[in-house]
Amino acid sequence: MRYHDVVIRTTLSIPGPLLERLRVAAAERRVSMAELVREAIEEKLAAHRPKPRCLGIGASGLRDTARAAADERPEPRPWR
Repeated sequence: MRYHDVVIRTTLSIPGPLLERLRVAAAERRVSMAELVREAIEEKLAAHRPKPRCLGIGASGLRDTARAAADERPEPRPWR
């Protein structure tokens, strides 16, 4: 992160044991806790793949839709 990038402060609620692990890891790597948190968030978001928005568009909510459609299928018409 460059010094002139815009940084917005925020507050996180972190359980005590996790905060202690964060302190230790930051000290071992000789970086700030904020830097370590930013890296972790970047890695997590880079691995995130959102569910495609098109899935479920035609969901009827019924489990036997294909079977019911096969039972009601009309005889095919001749193409000529």
